[in-house]
Amino acid sequence: MAHEDTLPDDAGHDEHEHEHGPLAELVTVRDWLRYAVTRFNRAGCFFGHGFVDAWDEAVYLVLHTLALPLDRLDPFLDACIPGDEREAIFEVIEKRAVDRLPAAYITGEAWLGEFRFEIDPRVIIPRSYFAELLHEGFSPWIQDPASVTRAMDMCTGSGCLAILMAHAFPNAKIVAVDISPDALDVARENIAAYGLEEQITLIQSDGFSAVPQQTFDFILSNPPYVTQEAMEALPKEYLHEPDLALGSGEDGLDLIRQLLADAPRYLKPEGLIAVEVGHNRHIVEETFPDLTPTWLSGPSGENKIFMLEAGQLL
Repeated sequence: MAHEDTLPDDAGHDEHEHEHGPLAELVTVRDWLRYAVTRFNRAGCFFGHGFVDAWDEAVYLVLHTLALPLDRLDPFLDACIPGDEREAIFEVIEKRAVDRLPAAYITGEAWLGEFRFEIDPRVIIPRSYFAELLHEGFSPWIQDPASVTRAMDMCTGSGCLAILMAHAFPNAKIVAVDISPDALDVARENIAAYGLEEQITLIQSDGFSAVPQQTFDFILSNPPYVTQEAMEALPKEYLHEPDLALGSGEDGLDLIRQLLADAPRYLKPEGLIAVEVGHNRHIVEETFPDLTPTWLSGPSGENKIFMLEAGQLL
């Protein structure tokens, strides 16, 4: 077989490959992973949307672009990649490194555990400490998932947590609320993909303001909670996400104040409300000194979610 350097221009190289060295010189999956990691690190990419580091994100993007199984890298490491597929990988790497576009917006999908969701810039990229807790049926705080008949996902975004709730609480009617009609359009697509239209009802509302009066066994919310100071210092990746889904006033608690004020009317006497606040536990405790919430911990984070019983809010 002729060495690549001896091939004529029209046998294996196109004009684009001459222009971009990597397309000609990087041959295997292993080559492209090394190149992607270096490219992401040199570009200063930030990894806060479900991937730990440049390696994890490179593996995901390369496997996804080549339509390979996302959980089986080893058999493909030394596979040779033809020219058209190299070009596709190169374009994906450039979108991530130059445009600083999060991986989920490049691939149009995001994962929470084994659950896949369609994603685009109309919605925040799914990431929540609730996902791990719902995988266990929110045990031990909800002892019998089958006993939950009504539950709410406030600030549902892509509908991801509502869908996880529907699986965790099979007997529950779920109400999923968001202020953004664009987000609800995405949520509607994801709910339909899982065949859950009968179990999950979508409502456009600013907090509880447009939610018909009813009571729930369990309300969870992963609301916007980024402080103004933190909003001004966000890495470029987050600037592709809707501002509405990230920030909530100077201290990040504007919507949470509203939710805690209104929640008692929407909770059953033994009902629970749980709210994700990320690293803001200290702000919550300073702002609500009279509340004594239970702070929850999961495999990937401690004290990121607080929980209150209905009686604690009255």
